[in-house]
Amino acid sequence: LCSNNNPYASFGATLARDEEQNLWSTPHDVTHTEADDDRVLYNMIVVRNQLDKDSEEWQKLNYDIYTLRQTRKEVRSRWKQILEDLGFQKEADSLLSVTKLSIISDSQNMSKARDILLKLLEETNIFPTSWELSERYLFVVDRLIALDAADEFFKMASAVYPKRPGGDRADEGLRALQS
Repeated sequence: LCSNNNPYASFGATLARDEEQNLWSTPHDVTHTEADDDRVLYNMIVVRNQLDKDSEEWQKLNYDIYTLRQTRKEVRSRWKQILEDLGFQKEADSLLSVTKLSIISDSQNMSKARDILLKLLEETNIFPTSWELSERYLFVVDRLIALDAADEFFKMASAVYPKRPGGDRADEGLRALQS
């Protein structure tokens, strides 16, 4: 009567485990890859799970985890919007999809991709002020270089998210771009 071959026996446990292991943005995110920033988030989750849920430390860690995930979603949304504005409406999700199987298309592009990514960090607000560069976006910039769209992406990011002291938002840049 009891068989260990039941594929649904641990379904609930698998879903819960997937949700905690998926650190990028949302549970079951197929673009998840483990990077340094993922390990930081994972360690926060491990520590939180060892604490009593009623404790102040648990609440603080839970808030920090939520905030970090929301920040990541916002950054991804910014990138996706720019890609769509550049004409990559159908390809935006696949361009942003980075998995453990992702590779740099051309090793010669690596330094150029890193330079563009650093330039995006330093000269735009596409990333929040406290953002630490994620390896994920190095792969995305590499893809943009291969599509000969990296410079246009940078120009658009500069227009939509110009670097301004004291602010992450670029509402005027969005309005200017739309008009």
